[in-house]
Amino acid sequence: MVDASRFVESLFGGPAREPGNRAAFTYYLPRPIPRGLDLSPDVVAGLSDADAALGLLQGLGILIRDPSLLIGPYLRREALASSRIEGTQASLSDVLQAEIDDESRTDDTGEVERYLEATAQAYELAKTLPITQRLVLQVHATLLRGVRGEEKSPGEFRRTPVWVGHTGATPDTAVFVPPLPAHLPELMQDWEVFVNDEGRALPPLIQAALMHYQFETIHPFLDGNGRIGRLLINLLLMERDRLAMPLLYLSNYFETHRDAYYERLQGVRERGDIDAWLVFFLEAVKSQAGDAVARSRRLVEIRESYHSEAIKERSNLARLVEIIVRNPFVTVRSVQVQLEMTNQGARNLIRSAVDRGWLRSLGTRGRGGRERWYASAILEVMEAPMDYTSAF
Repeated sequence: MVDASRFVESLFGGPAREPGNRAAFTYYLPRPIPRGLDLSPDVVAGLSDADAALGLLQGLGILIRDPSLLIGPYLRREALASSRIEGTQASLSDVLQAEIDDESRTDDTGEVERYLEATAQAYELAKTLPITQRLVLQVHATLLRGVRGEEKSPGEFRRTPVWVGHTGATPDTAVFVPPLPAHLPELMQDWEVFVNDEGRALPPLIQAALMHYQFETIHPFLDGNGRIGRLLINLLLMERDRLAMPLLYLSNYFETHRDAYYERLQGVRERGDIDAWLVFFLEAVKSQAGDAVARSRRLVEIRESYHSEAIKERSNLARLVEIIVRNPFVTVRSVQVQLEMTNQGARNLIRSAVDRGWLRSLGTRGRGGRERWYASAILEVMEAPMDYTSAF
């Protein structure tokens, strides 16, 4: 049974039970998000390091020619990692190949694809709308459309209790029971006000950390809470002018440190331990921002090397370089469609890239023995794991 004694009454909330109901179970009732915090020395130091790393990432837009080309690889890493935290089984190669070949699509790659669609929609909506409940509901509807979870009220806040724990858990055995549906309107209204107005007195990274914690604690949906909550981090940082483009993929850090991620969130609920969560979040920002800068530089070096060679040719080779930086997997058909050229022209272009060592064949598969190629140098940069040295 969820033990109310594990939870202290803190600035962030405490345990509660539905009054007058003998069958009532203990749940966690968040308080309004604090509009100000006394930051500990550890948090201040973490904020300084994270801000510096984020500043370097922000500067990519100035230093790199056409940095928009880098967005695709980073969005895919973020979408994949965020989906894998929720149990999706797919690799980056699976996702990239599914984009160029319908026969490679699975339920798992479909979930990642839907996350990418939801992310694109969120960024488009944010151009004209603040980060509101209306935006969140629209993005949630897109996230769950046509994939696992679509029976769990896409685009609607939950109307029934939920609990978090192992398969088959009940409110009495769950690790965490979010607030009852009756509390959602007031809690989400407070969340919206904090994100758009009253949280602006805080440093943007602290606001983002509190915003994410509260969203996951409210748990407003039957499914998709984690993915939406992580998607909103980039959106908020972009809205606060701390990130020009969505190149920060925190979900990769959260996935790698999944147990610590959940433990730090739960620590705020049970003990009011906001410092541990903030230090963890800021370390994630510092680590992932630094990785994004280093990885971007390697991708740009490859692209510039290929491009300088390609422009010597009177062909579409330079345009092929832009394609494989976005997605290192190609087929004759995918090149033909994207470059609006003939089948034979696409074959000749791929052959030219193979001769230069840019592309390698993966062999044939599927109906008709369709051949695929991949840019190994680019894929290696995209897939390279991070070497995390901080332990939590």
